[in-house]
Amino acid sequence: MKKKFALIGAAGYIAPRHLAAIQSVGGELVAAMDPNDSVGILDSYFPNTAFFTEFERFDRHLEKLKRRGNKIDYIIVCSPNYLHDAHCRFGLRYGADVICEKPITLNPWNLDGLLDIEKETGKSVYNILQLRLHEDILALKKRVDVLPADTMHEIELTYITSRGNWYYASWKSALEKSGGVATNIGIHFFDMLGWIFGNCKAHKVYQHRHDRAGGLLVFERAKVNWFLSINHDTLPEDIKEKGQRTYRSITVDDKELEFSNGFTELHNRSYEAILAGDGFGLEATRPALELAYHIRNAEIVLPGSDAHSFLDKPITPHPFNRRNKG
Repeated sequence: MKKKFALIGAAGYIAPRHLAAIQSVGGELVAAMDPNDSVGILDSYFPNTAFFTEFERFDRHLEKLKRRGNKIDYIIVCSPNYLHDAHCRFGLRYGADVICEKPITLNPWNLDGLLDIEKETGKSVYNILQLRLHEDILALKKRVDVLPADTMHEIELTYITSRGNWYYASWKSALEKSGGVATNIGIHFFDMLGWIFGNCKAHKVYQHRHDRAGGLLVFERAKVNWFLSINHDTLPEDIKEKGQRTYRSITVDDKELEFSNGFTELHNRSYEAILAGDGFGLEATRPALELAYHIRNAEIVLPGSDAHSFLDKPITPHPFNRRNKG
């Protein structure tokens, strides 16, 4: 029987990946909600979807479907980060399983609250941890797993994804709403590193500003110098000259891990796993969520001599950024 889905956050950046994934598993998007009504993308996937700009009307519509015996099977959460917890709770209490973008919550203790509601309702929350499904990441994990347990790897992680002026006027630039750069764009990498190299034993934060963050992570089997940025100015010069706005690099023991491709189908694979009963549940998200929280609240310390070289990039205050100047 075709599974029924409802989507919260239909106008967001990541929503089209979920629309494609629903289609790929043969599902039906019955209802969608977003305060922004610029959701013409729905026409390319599910033009008959009932759409709402007010949460209250969306809620009433789902309840009406339930009373008529057409209950939604999965509620998808693609809303701003600070609303994920509330929307996951809504989905569970409605009686649906929930598929949520990262991070499930901004604060670790809210994860425990969701676990309690899972027990009460018998329903589950699944997180999209797509890097765990990437073929190159899977191959790296296999290589690491066969080495002696006391092997310590040296890793450098660099991820720069340029954002325009709109970013600084949106919820994404507000620390209390997005969790900041380290949470908003870093949490998938933190999850991937912990999944492969074990628990994080220590961390230092050398920089955490509105447009970049960097530091040191020490896992059981790896030491990681990391740098994340949304500022185009931090891109390497050769990348700028090519007209590229994104730069992704991970070196493991001085060897580049090439994983530029293979991202477009990862949400599809995530949905396939969830519908097969093999998705990533709440506890799988905990280590990265806790690490992102500690990084967000850490004291900034001076970098060591072996810190990531991109930390030296010049910092120019953005004229549109009125928040989180630190």
